[in-house]
Amino acid sequence: MKNEPLEVTLKVTALLEKIGIRYLIGGSLASTLYGMIRTTQDSDIVAEMRKEHIPHFISGLSEEFYLDHGMIENAVMQYASFNIIHRTTMFKVDVFITEPSPFIRSELDRVQRFTFSLGHDVSANFASAEDIILAKMKWYRSGNEISENQWRDILGVLKTRNDTLDLEYMRYWARELKVEDILERALSQV
Repeated sequence: MKNEPLEVTLKVTALLEKIGIRYLIGGSLASTLYGMIRTTQDSDIVAEMRKEHIPHFISGLSEEFYLDHGMIENAVMQYASFNIIHRTTMFKVDVFITEPSPFIRSELDRVQRFTFSLGHDVSANFASAEDIILAKMKWYRSGNEISENQWRDILGVLKTRNDTLDLEYMRYWARELKVEDILERALSQV
């Protein structure tokens, strides 16, 4: 595989689309798409998976991925996360089953579709540049604001997309998510 993180992640998103599950790719894969390149040990997918999706999800991925049926079911029922590991590459995909919230709905409504040529064209939904910044700010705050990777990702997207970002949208959600101070600090550094 040439781009292992992307190729493995797109195997999962192709199945999510086939099953009819709304999703977005977030985390460092999305921030790399919009900002500065950095290596990653896993990819993050936010998915609106429900209990009835679980059998299709497991049967569609069990040949290529290590997965735990109980962990997946528990995550879906408790709005938590689970991970699956690609058998060939050992690359990990974290799937976040988030409780419906206005911000999550907004993120899913604003996904950006990107197409990649990996021998054939493959498309997937990514968090928007604004939403990946906001999500990373939430993670940065929840991690006591010490993650250099999260901070670099935030600044990287802000610097490379500064002219195209919807700052009104970002300031609204930064207030709602209680990360307004982080947004203003980051904006002052770009």
